[in-house]
Amino acid sequence: MALEPFVNSQPFTFGVELEIQVVNTHDYDLTKAASDLMRLVKDQKIPGNITPEITESMIELSTGICTSHEEALAQLRTIRDTLVTAAGQLNVGLCGGGTHAFQHWTERQIFDTPRFQYLSELYGYLAKQFTVFGQHVHIGCPDPDSALFLLHSMSRFIPHFIALSASSPYVQGVDTGFHSARLNSVFAFPLSGRAPFVLTWDGFEEYFSKMVATGVVNSMKDFYWDIRPKPGYGTIEVRVMDTPLSIERAAAIACYIQALARHLLVDKPFIPKEDDYLVYTFNRFEACRFGLGGACINPQTGVRRTISEDILETLHILAPHARALHSEAALEQIASIAREQMNDATWLRGVFAKEKSLHEAVRQQCLQWRRF
Repeated sequence: MALEPFVNSQPFTFGVELEIQVVNTHDYDLTKAASDLMRLVKDQKIPGNITPEITESMIELSTGICTSHEEALAQLRTIRDTLVTAAGQLNVGLCGGGTHAFQHWTERQIFDTPRFQYLSELYGYLAKQFTVFGQHVHIGCPDPDSALFLLHSMSRFIPHFIALSASSPYVQGVDTGFHSARLNSVFAFPLSGRAPFVLTWDGFEEYFSKMVATGVVNSMKDFYWDIRPKPGYGTIEVRVMDTPLSIERAAAIACYIQALARHLLVDKPFIPKEDDYLVYTFNRFEACRFGLGGACINPQTGVRRTISEDILETLHILAPHARALHSEAALEQIASIAREQMNDATWLRGVFAKEKSLHEAVRQQCLQWRRF
């Protein structure tokens, strides 16, 4: 099977995908209602899409192609409100968060589609343990070589995206000590991690052909990389974020990635190289474990800072790009998160410390998601 052609797209356009938790309104555990939600929203006019995910306790929303912070926020609000209205009819709740705080994976039901059933057969119990919830951001690229250049340049900032979006401190009723425990579930899959270091599309097509020849993969969907190219969309897809607790935060993180993409492709502050990945796994772990307070080593300079310090330094560099993209408000939200070191994982721990109940924490997550 050949790799589909790369469809050149308008640079720095973007799209947002969010995987959402579906919970009951009795004890706020996950519940099986995705099929019913899909039935209620199937005829609704929305600017993007609402689709099922691998289990009946999750649902995915995605925007259309966006050019600005304002547009992304407007689309996300429309889709969010459509889903919340449908959820109200079913008396179920919706919320963000990278993991559900106390659900048990053994109780999950795989959504009945051929692909999801195939994944369940292939990965066994890992498929149900994959009841985790992420934000994916697509960035438009002018040509395939630019997409690979951006993919590997962007990898240097993976710790920023993890720490800013982290919202999964609890797993099966236990505080894991991580800010993003969700990614530990992702890392269990054999085709997760980082993309191979290839900077030309010809080279990437050769790699893909070799992988297909092994029988391990059939399409790009089989790769669970932190960032992967999506040739049919003409994008790269950043996949490491937990689903934030609000669409406002999701939109701000997407626009931070958009501004970074413009800086990396327009200014080309460095040329990516294989050795950049020497600190990649360390930086990623620090972000997952310690959030914004984790350490981050710049692979080009060797300078070591906290992730929050590194974000604030990066925001200073991105200022002209934020103005060009009209995303100053979004990047100010990012600056506030970094300065206060208050990501959603920290907020959730604060709620639990006050209420002493993970059920109440999930209820408040639902309120954060609704915001109206």
